[in-house]
Amino acid sequence: MIKLYSYFRSSTSFRLRIALNLKGLEYEHHSVNLPGSEHRTPEFLKINPQGLVPALVNGDTVVIQSMAMIEYLDETRPEPPLLPKEPERRAYVRALSQVIGCEMHPLNNVRVLKHVTDTLGHDKETMQEWYEHWIAEGFEGFESFLHKNPFRGKFCDGDAVTMADICLVPQVFNAQRFHCRLDDYPTTMRIFDACMELDAFQRAEPSRQPDAV
Repeated sequence: MIKLYSYFRSSTSFRLRIALNLKGLEYEHHSVNLPGSEHRTPEFLKINPQGLVPALVNGDTVVIQSMAMIEYLDETRPEPPLLPKEPERRAYVRALSQVIGCEMHPLNNVRVLKHVTDTLGHDKETMQEWYEHWIAEGFEGFESFLHKNPFRGKFCDGDAVTMADICLVPQVFNAQRFHCRLDDYPTTMRIFDACMELDAFQRAEPSRQPDAV
């Protein structure tokens, strides 16, 4: 059985839970308590030398980095597909995914926020301004890119859930957690709402995980 090493509040772990649920795959949940520094223990570093969650273990195969994991699942368990077949649409979905995975999430990761406050000495108000700035810039680009492309529909790519939706939902959850204004992104939020009507997304919510506190 697949093993998923994750933390309930980790947005990248959230992505994997959604993908596994959409694929209908059962998995063993292994909690890695980030506040307790369990990701830095020798035991976990043997699984993921980068010391980050999530980590996906399938037999002798260990996959790190959430989008690589999603594509691995799509290539080994093709149904339902999380990337479209057409090269143009695949590029579009990957681009939307990377707007979040490469441009937004890394700047608002807990490690970065703690560095802003604990190491650089900024107060929580400055940290909040940092977070809100990059959320706004990221979602403005995401919203604009959606409107530029004819592929958008009920979800990011027509009426099929893809990796782009899987990346979007956890980022919105995080933005809501930090009380960011999201009214300026109506198409993005419409897609988010459509995703959250699906059981696979609902079951992946942080509050429903066994390690939620």
